[in-house]
Amino acid sequence: MLIVHVLGWPSMNDVTISTFDTSDRAGVVELWKQCFPNDPPHNEPHWLIDRKVAMHDGLFFVAKNNGVIAGTVLAGYDGVRGWIYHLATHPELRRAGIATAMMRHAMKVLKEKGCPKINLQVRRSNTEVVAFYQSMGFSEDQVLSMGLRLP
Repeated sequence: MLIVHVLGWPSMNDVTISTFDTSDRAGVVELWKQCFPNDPPHNEPHWLIDRKVAMHDGLFFVAKNNGVIAGTVLAGYDGVRGWIYHLATHPELRRAGIATAMMRHAMKVLKEKGCPKINLQVRRSNTEVVAFYQSMGFSEDQVLSMGLRLP
């Protein structure tokens, strides 16, 4: 467990970052419904949690403030490159350093697993999030992202 000292929130105590536990499910679902209201059906929170937990990779992290879910990040590593998904911070707790701490934690764990490169996808129109990832050292790859939804 990692303890993060966040700034700018006088009512906040230390935020802890730990690996997802089944007792975190309800809080994660609630957070994702707030943070990702327009997610497509394949990202339905319960189904997404079940799929990630089934991977048994220990790359699903939650941040808690006073026992309440304050943020999440999903990471993945396939032996070639890592991925970041569903970085979320409770809307009332944004800009307090939680997302930065969660990203640093996920990047550290991926590096420990031997991951040489981390990818993520962001909508170009989400300029605030693009700026956040740029501040973390990410830059745009000159690639075309393609996908195929399997039935």
